[in-house]
Amino acid sequence: MIFQAFFRSAMIIYFLTPGDDAVEIIGGKDVKPHSKPYMASIQLYQRHVCGGMLIKPGWVLTAAHCNLNFKEQNIRVVLGTDSLRRDKDNSAQKLMVKQKFPHVCFNSKSFEHDIMLLQLQTEAKLNKFVNVLPLPKYDDDVADGTICTVMGWGKTKLRPGRLPDNLKEANVTIINRAKCNSRRYYNNDPVITTDMLCAGDSQGEKDSCQGDSGGPLICEGELQGIVSFGKKCGLRDKPGIYTRVAQYIEWIQEITA
Repeated sequence: MIFQAFFRSAMIIYFLTPGDDAVEIIGGKDVKPHSKPYMASIQLYQRHVCGGMLIKPGWVLTAAHCNLNFKEQNIRVVLGTDSLRRDKDNSAQKLMVKQKFPHVCFNSKSFEHDIMLLQLQTEAKLNKFVNVLPLPKYDDDVADGTICTVMGWGKTKLRPGRLPDNLKEANVTIINRAKCNSRRYYNNDPVITTDMLCAGDSQGEKDSCQGDSGGPLICEGELQGIVSFGKKCGLRDKPGIYTRVAQYIEWIQEITA
């Protein structure tokens, strides 16, 4: 995913600007066709900008930093397809966004509270191609060493070029915050807080990247994170950072009630 820089230390956030090519997750593989019916492509001018997930028929959960690119322009959500080039399939549903609810405490420098809800103008029709992803049942942290899965239509490498745009997934491992904040990793720049999860690959071969922003991190079958930010992509000592969804269950329920 071609990127824009928004804060110090060459940190980047994972989304596309209009006209950029949407490609895939680093080190990923194609998902099984229609196995992720909750996945959403959030689009501006019919081009993929961010990922997201359907959590209720009329609501999509994504990252607040995506809103930096949307501003007041009309955005749409595409559901029910694994390939953005084949979104004309009968399985695809294209729905306009009625209202955006970025978290009021979102900080574009520290990336704290990087979470946003999108209310759709009309509810999605649930079927075998389109379905909701439940929220975490408990406000529990994710243990160090837990293997999770991240998915999206994001870049495989930080270089220009169009690649096949099928939805990809890759396994990443949770890294405890003390280690993630250590000198070897992020060195508290920015601080990885309890509102965030740190997950990567010991060899730096698997990671989320630009265009994956807002997509899900699934751990032991549950939604636990939202793709938020990182430093470049696929660096072994700069793993991806994810918004910890469990911290925001009450906020989500209040907005969507």
